[in-house]
Amino acid sequence: MIKLVLIRHGQSQWNLENKFTGWTDVDLSPKGEEEAREAGLKLKEGGYHFDVAFSSVLLRANRTMDLVLEELGESNIEKHYSWRLNERHYGALQGLNKAESAKKWGDEQVHIWRRSADVQPPALTKDDERWPGNQKKYRDLGLTDEECPLTECLLDTCARVEPYFKKEIAPLLHEGKKVLIVAHGNSLRALVKELEGLSNEEIIGVEIPTGKPLVYELDEKTLKVLNKYYL
Repeated sequence: MIKLVLIRHGQSQWNLENKFTGWTDVDLSPKGEEEAREAGLKLKEGGYHFDVAFSSVLLRANRTMDLVLEELGESNIEKHYSWRLNERHYGALQGLNKAESAKKWGDEQVHIWRRSADVQPPALTKDDERWPGNQKKYRDLGLTDEECPLTECLLDTCARVEPYFKKEIAPLLHEGKKVLIVAHGNSLRALVKELEGLSNEEIIGVEIPTGKPLVYELDEKTLKVLNKYYL
């Protein structure tokens, strides 16, 4: 049996302000920093150690990972960063207050955009500064126009997260490596969907709280889930 630990980043400043964040690169709030350190302490108390850590390329996840590893005394382990672990891109909703969006489009429509697996929010246009194709970070990473989303539903996020997991992370688990993944609500839901084999309907109801380590116990050969729990 091997263990895989997933952590959703601590509360971000835009979580606090109730804004759609997506790929917008905002920092942790003071509470988020506290959540990250508490996650590291819980892992330390539980005797957890890691060989390798994975994160998105977004600041709030990177800082959470750094704070967790700092508390564990493992800041120097191997780290990997990938845009494929980024949060779902919320398109033209990014930067908008969720309550104000509900007033504009209606509670039901915003709920559909947020919680359905296959309905995309309104898309950006390519002249919008929020489009990743207009941002130096993603051009430097070599993303093509097709890889830079104008908007995403959850299944779009799954389509980039699942292959990355199978190619880059699963082989390390098969080798017996102790792996930590620090990412986002929707990119982690994509991983949970893959690990547990959940349907589109089942994954909609999955909520992942900020800053709480989620432990999966997996079969060494098949990576089948044997058990899961929060610390």
